[in-house]
Amino acid sequence: MTKIPDLFILSEHNDLLKKLAEWDVAYHQNDAPVVDDATYDAAKHRALEIEKMFPELAKNGASSRVGAAVSTKFKSFAHTVPMLSIADVFCQSDVEDWFNKLTSKDVFIELKVDGLSYAARYENGILVRALTRGSGTHGEDITENIKTIPDIPKQLSGNFPDVVEVRGEVYMTRSDFAALNAQSSKQFANPRNAAAGSLRQLNPKITASRKLSAFAYTYGEISARDFDTQAEFFARLESWGFKTTRKWATMAHNMTDIQNAYNHIMMIRPDIPFDIDGLVLKVNDIETQEKMGSRANSPRWEVAYKFPAAKAITTLREITIQVGRTGVLTPVAELEPINIGGVVVSRATQHNSDEIRRLGLCVGDKVVVQRAGDVIPQVVEVAEKNNNSCDFVFPDVCPVCGGNVVQESGMVARRCVNTLGCPAQRVGALEHFVGRKRFDIDGLGARQLETFVERGWIKTPADIFTLIKEHGDEIKRLDGFGEKSVANLDAAIENARNIELNRFLFAIGIPEVGEVTAKILARAFGSLDAIRNAPVWKLKSIDGIGDVMADEIVSFFADVHNADAIDKLLQQVNVQEVKTNTAENNGPLSGKKIVLTGTLVNFTRDQARDILEQMGAKVSGSVSNKTDIVLAGSEAGSKLTKAQELGITIWGEQDLERAIAESKQ
Repeated sequence: MTKIPDLFILSEHNDLLKKLAEWDVAYHQNDAPVVDDATYDAAKHRALEIEKMFPELAKNGASSRVGAAVSTKFKSFAHTVPMLSIADVFCQSDVEDWFNKLTSKDVFIELKVDGLSYAARYENGILVRALTRGSGTHGEDITENIKTIPDIPKQLSGNFPDVVEVRGEVYMTRSDFAALNAQSSKQFANPRNAAAGSLRQLNPKITASRKLSAFAYTYGEISARDFDTQAEFFARLESWGFKTTRKWATMAHNMTDIQNAYNHIMMIRPDIPFDIDGLVLKVNDIETQEKMGSRANSPRWEVAYKFPAAKAITTLREITIQVGRTGVLTPVAELEPINIGGVVVSRATQHNSDEIRRLGLCVGDKVVVQRAGDVIPQVVEVAEKNNNSCDFVFPDVCPVCGGNVVQESGMVARRCVNTLGCPAQRVGALEHFVGRKRFDIDGLGARQLETFVERGWIKTPADIFTLIKEHGDEIKRLDGFGEKSVANLDAAIENARNIELNRFLFAIGIPEVGEVTAKILARAFGSLDAIRNAPVWKLKSIDGIGDVMADEIVSFFADVHNADAIDKLLQQVNVQEVKTNTAENNGPLSGKKIVLTGTLVNFTRDQARDILEQMGAKVSGSVSNKTDIVLAGSEAGSKLTKAQELGITIWGEQDLERAIAESKQ
């Protein structure tokens, strides 16, 4: 009997697929991964677990995904033979499960090079087209770029078939990567990103200027095959003029051979001049490969045995404090530079002071540093104590601006409360300030704000409202600006000078105060002065304002830097006061706590929230036993399930429309 996944599982699976799709585009199309390999692998592994439990989800799930859709920047061509990915395994038991199913126990082991896959088609020995993996069925045309790479021959040598599509990996050695970053204004994160970004250029001259290398390892379409094994094919590739990883390849006939090869490559990994992230295990016999065939997105006859995060031991030189865009103070371990898996690491984030105490970190200690997912460095343990006197003291003022530092009760993070004036928080705070549900200043995005902040034209929000008057002529001379764009920006700024109290409160970035809380404050107090002067006990007496929120509000307005920034801002803008005897005291939904979930047909989420609040309801983001009504649209997920379990009243869109009609009678 087919098992039916519950709503929680369906919701989790859908969320995982959405994340994987976004991450695939960032990695394969944009060459700018937004998560490390470990995070991606964990999400994909969980999605595959769910699909194994509920096979009906696999049809359009993670098990059927390959790469990402081709970018519209390039011409697209179909692969004559699908270019599948390789299934990942992460532990010896998973490898053993795969190995035990093989009818042929001769396994060819080669390196898994961390680069960008290519497929090069040759007709009568001449290179006629090269594609990226793309979606697996279609790839991007990179023919002219591939021709600039010396390791990929434009014409095959020796004896070759009439038609053959050779597949492999374009990569960049660590030394070439370091040289590129040293001479380039754009800094690439790692050799893989550098190789992918260089290969996927619209101008082949740029690709030619970057020192790219390539290995070949398999084939797609082939008109005639005169080799019987993967080992023989590697020799054939070299006879045609390709480079392979045969120097590091080996044969295995049992699990002991496989694990010995794995351990050996792990030991010599730092000495290999390019990045690898595992081994590829292939059934050596080609005929057996063909009989085993493929799944939706990967061959059954090969797996990628992935390496764990790379580790090394180095000396802790110092512990410094870094202030992020949200004001959180983060300790940073300053390290004796060390090469970990091909990347020189000199700093590692330590998250918080509790983590430092847990590890017992002292300056001068020998510490074990790990690149999580081979990307993010972190100190994981002390290898050798060289100093038992730990004098690290977390600062009580911001090291950047001198603002007060607070630590909420029960929380480990410490934060600078000078939200409006701290240079470390400036761009993030300003980007929040001009957002759609706040001051809504069109034309002031992150890029523009960074430009103006770097030039010193905007230091606090008040500077936005004098920006055009004081620097308009200079802005017109910047790339991307002109008379019209500056005039449009000026108009948007002027339109923002009058603002509702709740939007103002949301905009200035009081910690814990979001859109809903800002509305509660505005309705409860009516004016900015009343809120600024409210004692903590009065704030806590307001329904919807908890102890942490009340403390944050008082701390924010008590900070002299924030007070100064607000006073300057009030010279430029008009904050509209509101009546405190609002509809929430006497509306038809007065006192009702309502949660929205899913998609409505005739209302946006914001429209529905505003209507409910106008009728006196308190709209919350989470379901609890205090919730009165859950308004559920289509594709409602876990909130609806929880409401059903708690026996909470469920409304559909027609119930909202009926309530609106009744309120008008």
